[in-house]
Amino acid sequence: MIDPIQLKRIYDPVEDEDGARVLVDRVWPRGVRKADVRLDWWARELAPSTELRKWFGHDPDRWAEFRRSYRDELAQVPETLTKLLDYCRQGPVTLVFGARDREHNQAVALREVLLGERKEAETSTENASPVCYNHSGSQT
Repeated sequence: MIDPIQLKRIYDPVEDEDGARVLVDRVWPRGVRKADVRLDWWARELAPSTELRKWFGHDPDRWAEFRRSYRDELAQVPETLTKLLDYCRQGPVTLVFGARDREHNQAVALREVLLGERKEAETSTENASPVCYNHSGSQT
């Protein structure tokens, strides 16, 4: 079974199973021509702020704090996060990123938020706030 929310570097080959491809970087990845990339959406608003990205620097020792801070930033763009959740409800989604580190980047953290929100929606009978707003239930 294909993971409904996949992660790929922008340099990885496109596959039919990718579904909707969403770039979640604030800046365009180096060495890639826009004309050569298949994307359905460049979701700059969902990327970490420049300040947070530079502070983090893909340092694994800062990963937990990065994830918390990134969730706080995502809470500031609920309409854009909802748009991405709508993509997820329609079929497979691939979060595309440029970072070399495949384990410590915003796409990994964003996927956690999306999966948490999907799980919350499946178990809740009420309209719940997106998981990124739930600071007490933070997944760190």
